[in-house]
Amino acid sequence: MDEGELDSRLMSAVRAGDAEAVRALLDEGAAPGKEPRLRLPEAARERLLTSARGWYETGAAEELRRRTGTPGPATTVRVQDSEYDHVDQVSLGGLVVRAGHGAILTSLEWAFRILTPVDELIARAVAQPDENHVNWSTVCWILTQRRSFETWSAVVAHRHHPAPAHRRFVMDYLRMRALLRTGSSDYEKKESDFLATWAAEETDSGTLAKVLDAFTEYGHPGQEAIGLRYAGHPDPRVRREVPYALFAHDVPHTPAARAALLTLTRDPDAEVRIRACTVGIRDDELLPEIIQALLLLTEDPDPGLRASAAGALAGSRDRTPAVANALAALLDEDDQLVRLEAAYGLALRNDPRTDEAIDRVGPLGAAFDHDHRADAHWRWKRRKDNSTTG
Repeated sequence: MDEGELDSRLMSAVRAGDAEAVRALLDEGAAPGKEPRLRLPEAARERLLTSARGWYETGAAEELRRRTGTPGPATTVRVQDSEYDHVDQVSLGGLVVRAGHGAILTSLEWAFRILTPVDELIARAVAQPDENHVNWSTVCWILTQRRSFETWSAVVAHRHHPAPAHRRFVMDYLRMRALLRTGSSDYEKKESDFLATWAAEETDSGTLAKVLDAFTEYGHPGQEAIGLRYAGHPDPRVRREVPYALFAHDVPHTPAARAALLTLTRDPDAEVRIRACTVGIRDDELLPEIIQALLLLTEDPDPGLRASAAGALAGSRDRTPAVANALAALLDEDDQLVRLEAAYGLALRNDPRTDEAIDRVGPLGAAFDHDHRADAHWRWKRRKDNSTTG
């Protein structure tokens, strides 16, 4: 694509507020194997930036009102921008645009190597305080690409912002960095210590749950103490993260952690119970209580919880008839994955109902070619055939 065509198509996408199209064009216009580095003339770059900034600062509805002269409210509906993000689509006076101009402006600035101040970018993101909005996700992604310590420091400084949306943004930024493995081990230690301090001080329950979720990925030496601190928190979203803070890597649980996990297996919130069971199931002292909790969860109205309970029971060391019977009962589930877990658990136990269970699972597609549960079914059939022919 030549410069003129790229400029024209980018301008059309900018005016339409189509952030996904802009990203695709920036990728297409970049040098092969490189981050976006467009060879557009300075005047073309400035036109694109001015248009995106104008739409963003004016607002899609007000800009349409100005262009069409149509009074009255605009019609706004939420649509998908990409597989994971959404954006508002605004209609007025016969024109339709997407309100993705904040994301577009952010993408253009990064493509043109304009280092917009971090505070300005975060303000742009939290103007729509929704982690799945395209403005938010684009700012978060671009900031992870700016890998200087100065950028990191400026972002995490928003941990002290009084608005929860700013603090949630910091969490999303840190989570994305962890997923992308950006930064050195020194960064990881800084982030681990930073999250430990934050977890001890955060007062907003929703933000605290996110902090704990990220914090438990690091294996910080103060992790158990943080988990014990919040084991009795009034918000179930926080308590759901506590079992992971109490998880012991290849070492026995401490008495305090074991006691907290046992209490959490009886929590009023079913999601807390299943997570506590999953974390504590390899602890022999906790196993009897955990099995009883899991058996109750196999009868929970929530199919997702029944599925989680089936998976935990199937892989557990418990070989009692009560567990085998519960797994057999789950073969009546509509969800094939639950039936697969149940049949897997029966196969591990050499239960005589395994043949019927495998039949009840039904045909499995190519996605299960390397699945450990499907492999257990194959090994069961092979053992049975060998015993018959032998």
